[in-house]
Amino acid sequence: MKKRIWVLGLAAALSAVLGMDRAAAGKTEPLPVSYDYREEGRALEVKNQGSLGTCWAFASLTALESSMPVAERMDFSEDHMSLWEKFPEGQKDGGDYIMSMAYLLSWQGPVPEAADPYGDGVRAEDVPAAKHVQEIRLYQSKDYEKIKRAVYENGGVQSSFYSDLTGPDSDSPHYSRETAAYYYDGAAGANHDVVIVGWDDGYPKENFKKQPEGDGAFLCVNSWGEAFGDGGYFYISYYDTNIGTSNIAYTEIEDPDNYDGIYQTDLCGWVGQMGYEQDTAWFANVYTAEGNENLEAVGFYATGPDTEYEVYVITGVREMESLEDRRPAASGTLEDAGYYTVPLKRVVRLNQGGRFAVAVKIKSPGKIHPVAIEYDPGDGKRIVDISDGEGYLSHNGVRWDRAETEGCNVCLKAYTSKR
Repeated sequence: MKKRIWVLGLAAALSAVLGMDRAAAGKTEPLPVSYDYREEGRALEVKNQGSLGTCWAFASLTALESSMPVAERMDFSEDHMSLWEKFPEGQKDGGDYIMSMAYLLSWQGPVPEAADPYGDGVRAEDVPAAKHVQEIRLYQSKDYEKIKRAVYENGGVQSSFYSDLTGPDSDSPHYSRETAAYYYDGAAGANHDVVIVGWDDGYPKENFKKQPEGDGAFLCVNSWGEAFGDGGYFYISYYDTNIGTSNIAYTEIEDPDNYDGIYQTDLCGWVGQMGYEQDTAWFANVYTAEGNENLEAVGFYATGPDTEYEVYVITGVREMESLEDRRPAASGTLEDAGYYTVPLKRVVRLNQGGRFAVAVKIKSPGKIHPVAIEYDPGDGKRIVDISDGEGYLSHNGVRWDRAETEGCNVCLKAYTSKR
């Protein structure tokens, strides 16, 4: 069967991973015609990235912080994220949410701002993560109902737009200072990340320098300090070319003692996809247990909505042929694209030094490369090591291909406890 790697760049990422979505099951509370999280006591302090290309880190961590209960909120360090050794140009030339996801999901962070203050160009080492991010959802492009629901029920949604503004004092034919309103209808791709924290369906189109075809706008918080816009906030028209095409929500944030261990080889995260020219494929990782522990959960990406999965566990692994000797551990359907932590139906006891594997059969409707992989796309944004894993891919779960020979690691983590 033919395999193919597909690169996910920032501009193409959401169009690649987000297909048709389905409405949330069950009856939900109708959304108001306008919402401003500042009026609900949920606002965070507006941050300032300065002259560095770190909007991606600021938007990611602002969305993350806003998704935590108010009583538990922390100010997280953008320096620690953007200066990670895996991101050699994270502050110089910018980054993207794929990098943010990789950092957070590999438990490199987040860490408190006080432990690694912004702007000194130095990353604090050996600082443990203050929280563990276990789920990140990627919503369909321009699904405004889903974006609003996420903001209303969870927290800010990271998104991006094309900006020809260079800072709080710059001017643009697309931006009205008087109303703090922005609208761009050209063909340029997104180049700046912000966080959607509200909306107004009746926001007048007359408030924009160039009038869009209708009313309505998202309330966004920027990372240029309070001198920009309305104390750091501004409106972007619903009809803007790019806003709402990438939509990232941090939906499961847990205390760092949720698991004792994480087994992983995909430190740089979901960089591309692989498959067999069909919507179903298998992937697996083999690990060696570092102690006597319990395997409790696995984590992987759904590369599209309505993804069906079956999780299997194999203990006493010898060669890859033994991956056929597997036992069912979990199954289900994932409504949105994104990363998910799936608890096993029963914990699996692991003995120190024993080789074990986790395997997943995945079906992503409409996708022909449904498996998320880590590999080096040559863009200079990340340092990828594919020699650190023993991963496999298969079209039928019987014949397995070594991922390393395909130049990649499969994105599949295992979570353990010593309890």
